[in-house]
Amino acid sequence: MTLRSRLETKDIVVAPGVYDGLTASLAEAAGFEALYLSGAAVAYTRLGRPDIGLTTASEMADTMTLIADRTPLPVIIDADTGFGNALNAQRTMRLYERAGASALQMEDQTYPKRCGHLADKSLIPASEMVGKIAAMADARASQDTLIIARTDAIAVEGFSAATDRAEAYLEAGADVLFIEAPQSREQLEAIATRFATRVPLLANMVEGGATPITSAADLENLGFSIVIFPGGIVRALARTARDYYQSLSEHGSNKPFADRMFDFDGLNNVIGTAGMLENGARYDGSDL
Repeated sequence: MTLRSRLETKDIVVAPGVYDGLTASLAEAAGFEALYLSGAAVAYTRLGRPDIGLTTASEMADTMTLIADRTPLPVIIDADTGFGNALNAQRTMRLYERAGASALQMEDQTYPKRCGHLADKSLIPASEMVGKIAAMADARASQDTLIIARTDAIAVEGFSAATDRAEAYLEAGADVLFIEAPQSREQLEAIATRFATRVPLLANMVEGGATPITSAADLENLGFSIVIFPGGIVRALARTARDYYQSLSEHGSNKPFADRMFDFDGLNNVIGTAGMLENGARYDGSDL
């Protein structure tokens, strides 16, 4: 089932954030139907830096390729601003689509962008974003590849301007709307009231961010079609990694931390080592 066809059903799509083949495979094993390749998560993990526009299109495309090799689940990929003007946005569409992405999320910030829940963002004109959306639509190879148009206007121009921008992006050809960082439940409700009957809506849940944390079931009842949890896995792993390294430094051994980690066999079970070796043996010529 494609992500486009999945969005035709009533049930909300819960897409956890991933940043590599391991996290993608763990999310698949947990039963999720779609994944979200977060630009922030790639910046946090590959660069050890904040989400302020430091990652490149090629780094994201490389990561997408590795994830697509590991899991068949549809992946929504963070395309930031398209990495430039309309022509750059077209190239980003081609790169990400070939890498295996099912949907590209592009936003109307200036470049370099910053996390949608950080202050002091700035926006390009709505007309420029409209052109970039149209350019991406012209460049995609498959109509099953979705364009998710994100506006960060609430924090910059106000709520009314954000919904006006969303209207323009919908008319330009966006398949999904993402109005970033609503500041209250009332704003979430207003977004759903205006758009939910016309286009799938995406909500972003960021622990400690501007939007009140709302469950997937509650968002579905409001009318949202997708909810992403882009950086949760990094926040969870970063805390665990910090505690692990502190423990190892203090004790000179992993024994005090053993009940919080896989042993060698446990990790090999998770990543399917035995099955891969068995499959590889089918091709080593021993049965010829």
